Amino acid sequence: MMRIFTIAAILTLVANNAHADDPIVGNWKTELGDTAAIASCGGGYCITLKSGKHAGKQIGTFHGRDGEYAGKITDPDANKTYDGSLAISGNALKMKGCVLKIVCESQTWPRM
Repeated sequence: MMRIFTIAAILTLVANNAHADDPIVGNWKTELGDTAAIASCGGGYCITLKSGKHAGKQIGTFHGRDGEYAGKITDPDANKTYDGSLAISGNALKMKGCVLKIVCESQTWPRM
């Protein structure tokens, strides 16, 4: 009987953790049509390209929660890193990268 309760408790914890993922976690489609995966890493979140010519390259690290994040984003073609921010709006990830907080570019990635 105790074994059944232990198994039920473990399954409940696993199910709760699966639902507790931050909304940023998942796969996103970049403006170039590549897949970018965002996953927990080092107390924050890392963006890694999963397809395209830069597949396997980590292009961002962000901290935050509940749909608002700040960190660094790298342009893989130019290999330059910028201050960035991310915001989740429904199934869209709105990303902004800036140089000196003056010159900024934005992209919107849909969830896959």
